[in-house]
Amino acid sequence: MIKINENYNKLQASYLFSDIAKRVNSFQEQNPDKEIIKLGIGDVTKSLPKACIEAFHKAVDEMDNDSSFRGYGPEQGYDFLREVIAIEDFQSRGADIQADEIFISDGAKCDSGNIQELFSDDIKVAITDPVYPVYLDTNVMAGRSGFYKDGRYEGITYLDTTKENGFVPQLPTEPVDLIYLCFPNNPTGSTISKDELKKWVDYARENKALILYDAAYEAFITDDSLPKSIYEIEGAKEVAIEFRSFSKTAGFTGTRCAFTVVPKECMGYDAEGNKQGLHCLWNRRHCTKFNGVSYPVQKAAEAVYSSEGKKQVKETIDYYMNNAKIIRDEITKLGFDCVGGENSPYIWIDGKKGSWEFFDMLLNEAGVVCTPGAGFGSCGQGYIRISAFNSYENVIEAMGRISKIFS
Repeated sequence: MIKINENYNKLQASYLFSDIAKRVNSFQEQNPDKEIIKLGIGDVTKSLPKACIEAFHKAVDEMDNDSSFRGYGPEQGYDFLREVIAIEDFQSRGADIQADEIFISDGAKCDSGNIQELFSDDIKVAITDPVYPVYLDTNVMAGRSGFYKDGRYEGITYLDTTKENGFVPQLPTEPVDLIYLCFPNNPTGSTISKDELKKWVDYARENKALILYDAAYEAFITDDSLPKSIYEIEGAKEVAIEFRSFSKTAGFTGTRCAFTVVPKECMGYDAEGNKQGLHCLWNRRHCTKFNGVSYPVQKAAEAVYSSEGKKQVKETIDYYMNNAKIIRDEITKLGFDCVGGENSPYIWIDGKKGSWEFFDMLLNEAGVVCTPGAGFGSCGQGYIRISAFNSYENVIEAMGRISKIFS
């Protein structure tokens, strides 16, 4: 008899986006002539930078010639990409990260979900609320939680992120081993200062804990005083693993390229309390379960760091951030409290009513789709998330429609 992993039965149905789709489809059937504007998605809408397209084409042409053809590449990624990432994303900001500490992958979602395989099943996990669901669900699948009860999983330490704490969680009041942090945050769009982030690094060092730091949206930070990497904080290399992505930075959502940084100083512990390097463990896992990102995609990613690539990426990010400013300004003008939209493409809005109630109102009265905050955790109840990932024209139209509701 083949037995299943019964931890999967603990998972709640992925009702958020399926419920959104059902409500949108129902509205569209009843209003076939009404154009719906979707501002709930986290997917980008602008095309790849021209520099990336040109590098992509050139690399594909190389695959058409026996002398330049490439088969299996290194699982960790080609040196040309790892080296430029180390220099441009880390060393340029004073973070001593080396190329061989960078692992190229096909997505930060995959890496942030898979990394938990390195750790014991009985560790104590701390997760923010609201939260990107992958962090929570993968630990439930691994058996690190109890059952779902009253809106939360038993055995998980939840770190509330609310208006009262500026949407930056407080340090745990109970011992924890694995901590998930994401800044700029998805879904709230909040950011963390270097002083606040240092408190987390110090906590991890004092308690032999590990921080999993999701920096997928770092390219949207415009305030130079804010950290783009946790490795800008002294001591972080000992206690933190960082995830980055080209998806939102350069539009690689459909192309798939990201990377994870595991410093050689970063340690875990065996049952006897002896130190064990996490770099070698992740390398083993990576080599065993991953076969590398394709050569053309990595050449396209390398082009992000060219002079033209940097310029084009900035233009695209500026485009989205202008959308975010329009959304934030209009929402504020209408009297709603919000966070995000200044160093993040997401705007987290206090709807002053239930999340789904506000969602239905925007859909039915304005034909605008957002994301109900309750889908990200109990602390998201009453909030909605609006994304800046759409065209300028659609954002202007959507804000005009929303304004008419409250005028």
